[in-house]
Amino acid sequence: MTVHLTTDSPVGPLRLVSDGEQLTGVFFAEHRHAPDDLGAEVDEAQAPPVLRETVRQLREYFAGERTDFDLPTGAPGTDFQQRVWARLRDIPYGRTWSYGELARALGRPGAARAVGLANGRNPLSIVVPCHRVVGADGAITGYGGGMERKQLLLDLERSRTAPTLPV
Repeated sequence: MTVHLTTDSPVGPLRLVSDGEQLTGVFFAEHRHAPDDLGAEVDEAQAPPVLRETVRQLREYFAGERTDFDLPTGAPGTDFQQRVWARLRDIPYGRTWSYGELARALGRPGAARAVGLANGRNPLSIVVPCHRVVGADGAITGYGGGMERKQLLLDLERSRTAPTLPV
């Protein structure tokens, strides 16, 4: 049975979705590709343990105490989308990759556009850091939760990361 819990965050309300065992979605209030049906809404006391743990880890992330997430996830998607979403977890906290870099990391150097489409369909915003993917020139490009939120997430991470100096 799919359920969702809404929690506040510095980037606005987040709707956390679960099948009872796994986290299956993290959506902003105005999320471009959110499903129409997120299941029954529950409060934190009624929520499955995975949703309560997601709330805890998100609070740590926004407080600067967590740089990655340790949650059971099970987002539906094609094999290619799954590969893209898995690779997103390799982008270090506070850093960005271009769509081309992500495509090369997947062994598909000519697939930047397809990578961008898969990235845009990531249903696990923040937890699977699709916000860390930018244009080839470093420009902030599309984001399912809106460009302003993407910039806020990148700024949050950069503010808590030591600058990298060229060697």
